[in-house]
Amino acid sequence: MTNVIITGCSGKMGASLISAAALRDDIAIVGGIDLVQPQNASFAYAKTFSELSCQADVIVDFSNPAVLESMLAYALDRKMPVVICTTGYSEVQKQQIKAAAEEIPVFYSGNMSLGINLIIELAKKAASVFGDSFDVEIIEQHHNQKLDAPSGTALMIADAVSQVRTDSEYVYDRHAYRKKREKREIGIHSVRGGNIVGEHEVIFAGQDEVLTISHSARSKTVFAVGALNAAVFLSQQPAGMYNMSDLLNHA
Repeated sequence: MTNVIITGCSGKMGASLISAAALRDDIAIVGGIDLVQPQNASFAYAKTFSELSCQADVIVDFSNPAVLESMLAYALDRKMPVVICTTGYSEVQKQQIKAAAEEIPVFYSGNMSLGINLIIELAKKAASVFGDSFDVEIIEQHHNQKLDAPSGTALMIADAVSQVRTDSEYVYDRHAYRKKREKREIGIHSVRGGNIVGEHEVIFAGQDEVLTISHSARSKTVFAVGALNAAVFLSQQPAGMYNMSDLLNHA
């Protein structure tokens, strides 16, 4: 049994994690951190890590970048693995995550969906086949409550493509430019509206043909299941940085 603390337990993803865990016999939610107390919680709750009192094996984080410092301090003090699913971190915070991974196991991914991570691999393969003869554009759509743009997933896709096209330049907004599109550009576009869970589309546009790879998340459950799978996996790993590729290869 893997005992888990949820950071952001009162949010929508927190609720999805609690519901998904209730259907499994290999994982249990034993603690939660949030500014708002969840209703009818069957686990220990606190507003901050300094107030939390429970024994756990892994932290699963779906919260806010502002929580990172206190969460990592708590995890490092207890040598506790952390599954980080929050996006929108600054470069300084990303370095803090990497530093923590030298002492504890850290699973860091901008998207916990199996399908999305397959898209990332397909996009990388397409980029290697097409080279710079095809233009690459990434479109992501999310609900109107999402704080960061572009999404962490869109950046994961762009990073995968740029591993192949090493001279790539990310372009987020074209209205300020009055020039032709350059071959090395990767366009990244964000849409925010309604309750869209998550839509990602990668367009490879060439001469007289277009390849489109897309993924649609119909509910937050896919992310919750992925995060819980990562928690079980991470609880058995030594210190280091892990991602979905490690989980998929392990399975």
